[in-house]
Amino acid sequence: MELTRSLTMFLAVANKLSFRKAAIDEGVSPQAVSKSVKHLEKNLGVKLLHRTTRHLSLTEEGERLYQNANPGMQLLNDALDELQENKRGMSGRIRLAAPLAFGNRVLVPLMHEFQLSYPDVHFDLMLSDAFVDTISQRIDIGFRTGLSPERNVISRKLGDIVSVICAAPSYLEEYGIPSNIEDIQNHRCTGFLHPQTGKEMPWEIQVDGELTYVHVPAIARFNNIEAEIDAVKLGLGIGQLSEYLVKQELDTGALIRLIPEGTTARLGIYMYYTERTQIPFRIRQFIDYCHNKFLNK
Repeated sequence: MELTRSLTMFLAVANKLSFRKAAIDEGVSPQAVSKSVKHLEKNLGVKLLHRTTRHLSLTEEGERLYQNANPGMQLLNDALDELQENKRGMSGRIRLAAPLAFGNRVLVPLMHEFQLSYPDVHFDLMLSDAFVDTISQRIDIGFRTGLSPERNVISRKLGDIVSVICAAPSYLEEYGIPSNIEDIQNHRCTGFLHPQTGKEMPWEIQVDGELTYVHVPAIARFNNIEAEIDAVKLGLGIGQLSEYLVKQELDTGALIRLIPEGTTARLGIYMYYTERTQIPFRIRQFIDYCHNKFLNK
């Protein structure tokens, strides 16, 4: 049992390459984690980690143990989870990762609806616009907007991301309604900065059935889509926004659709998770629940 506990601590360290972060995940002190790893190294007779004051890395033996033991530990955890679920019914925790805007506007309501039927299923939600690795971060289900995940995961497309050009009624009353994309150049617009590169993203326009990119005169640029949406709603300028994020505003008239050529659907919404021999029942249920909710929209 002690050796298994030490192996668990080692895998936590290998996932994060940090004693401190592993200790937080395991709910123990960094000293306890370090002691467990040393105990494992002593029993195996090999060095598993290179340690310096500023850097932590796996030795060749440590990398081999991590690659071989981590999937097995996941299977063991899944088996224990399923036994507990069979005993208690639908209960347990699901760890999710999603982009900020999608998590706030779409995923949190889905979590709430799911818990109305299964109140003993609890969630941890990690919000980040960067791609989150499900294995290293111990994520059960990840969500991504944009292009399909290319890593070794199972990916399911939930729907298209439709981009629409829109503005608040207050803006249109003050500055008028643009009649075409050329007219947009004479208007005040908002722009979006790529969170990783910091570069302004061009607008996507359909011309004779082909997708083209247009740079607009952005009087305000944002690296957070929630902030850009709020700015457009306040009448700061015209924006090209994701329809699913502003559906309520479009339905109620708080935002007005403009210029049909600015409606495109190049990107998608994806749900992804690590391939497992046995997925815990609560996780399978939530995967199917999300898929069906988008399918029936």
